[in-house]
Amino acid sequence: MDHLRPDSVFRHRPFVLFWFARLAVTASYQMLVVAVAWQLYALTSNPFDLGLIGLIQFIPAMLLFLIVGQVTDRYDRRRVLLFCQIVEAVAAATLLVGLITGFTSRDLILAVAFILGIARAFEVTAMQIIVPGLVPLPLVPSAVAGSATANQAATITGPALGGFLYALGPSVVYAVCLTLFAAAAVLTLLIHMERTPPAREPLTLKALFAGFAFMRRSPVVFGVISLDLFVVLLGGVTALLPVFARDVFDQGPWALGLLRAAPGVGALTMALVLTRRPIERHSGKMMFAAVAGFGLAAIIFASSAHIVVALLALALLGACDMISVVIRMTLVQLGTPDELRGRVTAVNGLFIGASNQLGEFRAGAMASWIGAVPAVLVGGVGTLVITLLWTRLFPALWRADRMGGDKA
Repeated sequence: MDHLRPDSVFRHRPFVLFWFARLAVTASYQMLVVAVAWQLYALTSNPFDLGLIGLIQFIPAMLLFLIVGQVTDRYDRRRVLLFCQIVEAVAAATLLVGLITGFTSRDLILAVAFILGIARAFEVTAMQIIVPGLVPLPLVPSAVAGSATANQAATITGPALGGFLYALGPSVVYAVCLTLFAAAAVLTLLIHMERTPPAREPLTLKALFAGFAFMRRSPVVFGVISLDLFVVLLGGVTALLPVFARDVFDQGPWALGLLRAAPGVGALTMALVLTRRPIERHSGKMMFAAVAGFGLAAIIFASSAHIVVALLALALLGACDMISVVIRMTLVQLGTPDELRGRVTAVNGLFIGASNQLGEFRAGAMASWIGAVPAVLVGGVGTLVITLLWTRLFPALWRADRMGGDKA
């Protein structure tokens, strides 16, 4: 790495180890999600079960929210990550053994999904807050961006790789996932923190309610967080991709991998564009436009008769979502006083988890009643309705100009 600048985060061994560990564990998790969804749908042919996977993974994140905050604040985050990766490796091994011995069942898959939900609840939080301790303080922004790059790259390649490997058999996917989880654990074990983070007040119920109280007083922050909550709840399509791959497009698991990767491709492309051309004015209107584009992309996806059109629609969906995420996160961070930023961010994280997981359950449940295509169409139209309604309910968000908090 001699060609790298002296101040590059990749000259810091702890960050390099963490970067590869995050790449391995995220790619493995994405592969596992593809394989589990396809195998469960092959067993039951019930789209409701696909939504149930999302609900089962959301429940532990919801119930353990306060405990996660306290554990990741009071204990060595490296050890927390290591424990989560070991649990994930055991989960992959359980699926592999169940397949080999013939004990695979709907209940086993759902039980493993629940265990994965517990591990991910701790792991996602720990991965976000461990970064400042991996590099010197001036390099923290670059480290955060680098960590996000690893996550996005794994989110794109993991599903596609999982879909192609599944064609060789689900046991191949589970064996590869087990290997990657174990490799991530070894890399995490080798990490030595550059700096020990200062002691922080543990997350409490009082702190959680303080975040809610501030959101209630801030129409911009509350508007942007609640908009994201309802849009993802209505417009999410990820849980139904196995149905579209097999029943709508009449393809195999390789198609499911491509469908799951397409939003990530769109998101990464838009992230690169926003890096070179950041949004400087009319952030509120840009966010509403992006959310409307998200809903339109979902409608195009549901209406597509060819998988290529569906892939392009999903890429557009991911690009619009990335615009929304960048604006939302910036407005929340810069629109919140420093002394409340952690608590508001914690509430925001809870809302994001709720919208993602409950959105998958909504999609699966509705698809079991009216079919996958109508379920996605209803979600896309609902997203457009919510977008229009929020422009009326939160005029301050519509008028938001510069993301630093200025209004037009």
